[in-house]
Amino acid sequence: MREYLLTLCITAAVTYLLTGPVRKFAIVAGAMPQIRARDVHREPTPRLGGIAMFFGLCAGLLVADHLRNLNAVFSDSNEPRALLSGAALIWLIGVLDDKFEIDALIKLGGQMIAAGVMVMQGLTILWLPIPGVGLVALTQWQGTLLTVALVVITINAVNFVDGLDGLASGMVCIASAASFLYAYRIWYSYGIEAAAPATLFAAILMGMCLGFLPHNMHPARIFMGDSGSMLIGLVLAAGAISITGQIDPDAMNLFSGSERNTVHQMVPVYIPLLLPLTIIAVPAADLVLAIVRRTWRGQSPFAADRGHLHHRLLEVGHSHSRAVLIMYFWSALIAFGTLAFSVNSASMWIVLGIAALSAVGLVLLLLPRFTPRAPRWAENLVPPRYRRRRRGALAAEAEAAMASLAYEEPASHEKAAQEREEGVREHRSPVVTGVSGVNGATAIGPRARFLEGRKAESSR
Repeated sequence: MREYLLTLCITAAVTYLLTGPVRKFAIVAGAMPQIRARDVHREPTPRLGGIAMFFGLCAGLLVADHLRNLNAVFSDSNEPRALLSGAALIWLIGVLDDKFEIDALIKLGGQMIAAGVMVMQGLTILWLPIPGVGLVALTQWQGTLLTVALVVITINAVNFVDGLDGLASGMVCIASAASFLYAYRIWYSYGIEAAAPATLFAAILMGMCLGFLPHNMHPARIFMGDSGSMLIGLVLAAGAISITGQIDPDAMNLFSGSERNTVHQMVPVYIPLLLPLTIIAVPAADLVLAIVRRTWRGQSPFAADRGHLHHRLLEVGHSHSRAVLIMYFWSALIAFGTLAFSVNSASMWIVLGIAALSAVGLVLLLLPRFTPRAPRWAENLVPPRYRRRRRGALAAEAEAAMASLAYEEPASHEKAAQEREEGVREHRSPVVTGVSGVNGATAIGPRARFLEGRKAESSR
C-alpha cells in the first residue's frame, strides 16, 4: 500500500507543479478559444491542461518502475508499456485539438487507433464473465472489438461530462478511487498478481486528477481540454480492461458450495464491468436526454445547446460549486455503492443505505425549489433572506431607492449607478463572447468594473 500511495503522491505533485507553467505556455501559444454560447465560464480560459497530466502519468510510471514491490508489474506484464503508448497517442491528438480544433471524425479515428495500439501490446479482454452463463472465452477479433469499444465509449463519456469547472476530473477521481479499492482487494486478499497493473493504473489516475483539481476548481484558471479528458478516459478504461479481461476467476476459488452461494460469490467478477459505468452513467443519461430533446425540436442530435444536466442544475438555482458537488455525490453513490455490493452482495443494509442516500440526493437536487420562510412571529430571529416581505414594503423600498438616486450628483454617482447596472445586466445575460482577461472562469463579468463601482460608492 505504501508504494501505491507514494506513486499517487508523486503523480499528484508533478501534475500540480507543472500545471502553472503549462497555463502560461497555453496563453502564449494562443490555446484560448472564444467563448461559445453553451459555455458556462465568462472569460477566455487557456486549455492544454492535459500536458501536465500526461507528464504526471509518466512520472508515476517511472517511479513505480524503480520501487521494489511494484517493479514486478513492469517485468511480468507489458500492460504499463501498452498504456503509455496508447496514452501518448491520444494525448498528442488532444493537444492538436486544443490548439487547432480538429474534426470529430479524426478524433474518433485517433481514439480507435490508440485503443488498437494497446491491444497489439497485450492490453485486451481475453475472456468475459457473463451472469447466468459463466466465463466465456473470446476470440482475438471479439476481444479486440470489445476492447476498442470500451475505450472509445469511456473516452467520449469523460469528454462529454467535462462541462463545469472541476467536474470531469473530480468524477474520474471518484471512479478511480473505487477501482483502486476493488483492484487492491483482489490483489491483496486473493493474492492475484495479475490485479497489480489495474491497481497501479487507478493510483496514478487518482494522482493525475488530484494534482490538477486545485487549478481547475471554480473559478478555473485552466481547462484540461481534450488532451486531458481523453487521456484520463483512456487510463480509466485501461484499468477496467486489465481487471476484467486479464484475471482468471478460477484463481479466486469462487466456484464452491451450492449454486446460490456461487452466484453471490461471483459478484466481484462482474464488478469491473460495472465500475466504468459509474463515470458513464451520468453523461450517458445526459446524452440520451439531449438526443431526445434535440430530435423533438427538429434539430440535429449533434446540435449544441444549453440543456445538459449541469446547465439544468444552474437553471434550477444551484451555484456553480454546488452543482459540481451534487454530481460528485451521485458519482460517489454509484461507484462506492457498487463496490460495497461486491464485498457483500447478500446484505440488505447496503441496499437500504443506497436507497436512503438516493433520497438525500433527490432532496439536494430540488432544494432551490423550496425556499424556506419563517413564520411572522419568528421573523426577527432569522436572517433577512428567510423573512416574508410584503408587496408594500418592496414598493416603498423601490421608491426610496429612486428618490435617493434623483438627488445624487450626476458627475460621479450616475456613472457609478450605470456601471453597477451594466454589471448586473452582464451577470444575468447569456454568455458573451470576446470578454478580455485570462484569470479563469468567473460567475460575473470583469472584476475591474465592480471594483470601480465600489470605489464610487465609498466616495459617496
